[in-house]
Amino acid sequence: MSNFKKLFRSFHCAFYGFKEVILKEQSFRIQLAIAFLVILFAVLLEISVLEFVVLLVVIIIVLVLELVNSVFERIVDIINPEFHPKVRAIKDISAGAVLLASIGAAIIGLLIFLPYIF
Repeated sequence: MSNFKKLFRSFHCAFYGFKEVILKEQSFRIQLAIAFLVILFAVLLEISVLEFVVLLVVIIIVLVLELVNSVFERIVDIINPEFHPKVRAIKDISAGAVLLASIGAAIIGLLIFLPYIF
């Protein structure tokens, strides 16, 4: 298989995974919608390039952590489909990472947007 075909296949698999999460994970769809609104708001308020980059970075961090959280949830469901306190702890810790990143992103968003609003 040529390097180009391998690269194309890698992209195909990545896009399939992205589609899978969009179709099956409501929290990811909500976060994508919020990300779209934040970007739209940033464009309308004409924030600086540096502020826009900061917003993009925190948006990407939240979305990537949500993807990782989805992976953890699916892996532990395969390993142990029955309820178990340790499985719940893994899922809760992973969700906590997403929550922490989301709170941080919201704070950064407020720090960037508030001066433009007031």
